[in-house]
Parts: sequence; C-alpha cells; structure tokens
Amino acid sequence: MPTYANNSEVISGEEELIALLAPLTEGHPGAFGLRDDCALLTPPPGADLVLKTDPIAEGVHFLPEEAPEDIAWKALAVNVSDLAAKGATPLGYLMALSFPAPPTRTWTEGFVHGLRNAQQRFGCHLMGGDTDRRPGPLTVSITLIGSVPKGRAVLRTTARAGDLLFVSGAIGDAALGLALAKEPALAAAWGLSQPEAEFLISRYRHPEPRLALGPALLQHAAAAMDISDGLVKDFGRMLQASGMGGRLRAGDVPLSAAARKVVAREPERLEQLITGGDDYEVLAAVPASRAAEFRATAGSVAICVTEVGRLAPDAGLLVEGPDGQPMRFDRTGWEHF
Repeated sequence: MPTYANNSEVISGEEELIALLAPLTEGHPGAFGLRDDCALLTPPPGADLVLKTDPIAEGVHFLPEEAPEDIAWKALAVNVSDLAAKGATPLGYLMALSFPAPPTRTWTEGFVHGLRNAQQRFGCHLMGGDTDRRPGPLTVSITLIGSVPKGRAVLRTTARAGDLLFVSGAIGDAALGLALAKEPALAAAWGLSQPEAEFLISRYRHPEPRLALGPALLQHAAAAMDISDGLVKDFGRMLQASGMGGRLRAGDVPLSAAARKVVAREPERLEQLITGGDDYEVLAAVPASRAAEFRATAGSVAICVTEVGRLAPDAGLLVEGPDGQPMRFDRTGWEHF
C-alpha cells in the first residue's frame, strides 16, 4: 500500500486538495490563490524567461516508502537545478499532481510542508497547475519559470576547445544513497557510520541545487548544464551539443568523505559514482584564462568547484581512470527509455 494511502482521513475532492495547496501561492499575486484557471507572470525588466519541466514518478525517481516532505522537495529541486546551471533565478512554478488513489490529509500536509521549505530555500512560489486521478504511479510534474539577464543564459551548446571542465560539490553520493535506501546492510559492508550512511541517503532524497553558483557561471563559464543522469553521460551530452570532444579524469572527480570510504573498500564502485545520476551538481566549461576567477567567485559563496577535464576539437569522449588507462562502460548514465 503506498505511503499516501494510510489510515488518515482521505481527501474528499479536488477542492479540499486545492485548499491545502493554496497557501503555497502566497507572495505571488498573479497566482490568485489558485482561484482562477490561469496565472499571470510579468518578466523582470531586461530579462529572458527560462522554462523547465522535469516530472518525478514513484518507483522511478523516488521509492514508495519515501516521506511526502522529501518527495515534494525533490520534485522542485530537480527543476531548480537546471535553472541554476543556466545562471537563472527561479520566479515561480506550475505543478500537476496525478494520484492513483485519493491522497490523505496527512500525506498532503506533509507534501505541502516539503514544498514550503523548498520554496523558501529556492525563492519561488506555486503559481497554479492541476490535479487528477489516473492509473499508474504517483507523479509530480513541475514546470519552473525563471529569469536570466537578457542574452546571458549559460547554455550547454557553447563549450569551446581548450575550455577546462569543472564540477561543483561532490559526485556519486546520491547513487550510494539510493543503494543504501534499498539495502541498508551495505552500510556495514562499506564500513560507514550511521551519520555517514544518513548523509548519503539525504543526498539522494534531498538534493541541493547550486543556485548560488549563478554569478560565477554568468561571469566566467562558456557553457554549463546540471548533472542529473550521470557525470559521464551528461559530459557526453555537452560535447555532442557543442560539437566538441573531451577528456574526463575520473581520478580527479571530487568525492565526499563517505564516498571515498566506500571506494577505498570497493574501488570498482567508482564507475557507479560517475555514471549513477541524481547528483544535481553543475558541470561547467570554463576558458582557461577565466579558471582562477571562476574558482574564486564560486568560493566566495562557499561552493567548491573542481577541475576534472578539458575539451578538445576532435570528436569523442575519453574517460581516463585513476590508473591513467581509458575506462569502458556498459552504460554511461541513466537511460530514460
């Protein structure tokens, strides 16, 4: 039985559900408190709008037993992550909720609480959307709208030969967190303390988009994208979009202390970390002449960025292992189909 169909009072209809969601619009007058069919949004002067839709579904993007607060946070965070990589600022979002069974008040209140926390962190509000009931898993579809200075969005298509490749934060924690959420006994096998295991699981369930990195990207990056389907796969996408080739040094990929402990026990896990997905970090191509400034600007907002590779004019992606030899992959990242 899904966690949102427990013994609490089942919501009787869409109007009750909307009433619980309506407070999330406070602060955005164009949402009309969800009392209208559409919302209004006035773009900031001198800005382009940035649009992103990224749904999450039970059993694919989150586990059935996950708390509604975590589901809500992740639903918004995965969209914010894409805007962060463009150097954009979130303005508001539309949300469509599809339930296989009527949700309960307890589940919905938890979901609203998670969204409220996420909105406060990311600086945006619910503007509108829809709810329905249909066969299939619980699905949360968010369309996020943001703004970026006109003509300044940092795209994935504009990387150039000679650019240095940087990643923010640490890679692979979410892949390990998902494995631990499914199989808690792995913590002992990996020699992890309870706080270390909880940290990795939190990185899977509670991603932190790098919005504060926006100024560094706008000032110094030639291209950027978020890392959601795996570092290797997403770097390949940037290369293909920009018509470039490149080299990734797996031994230089930044790992958290907990992830380093796992790799020390099982060196073969490194491949899983750089292909696992759900990192929601930023991948940036930065001209070598701007690299020092990029590091400094990122550091000024307490975001660590690490150089892990370089772009080249010849086609193809080479991943160099810690031993200096090329790595081979059965898959480079998450496959949607």
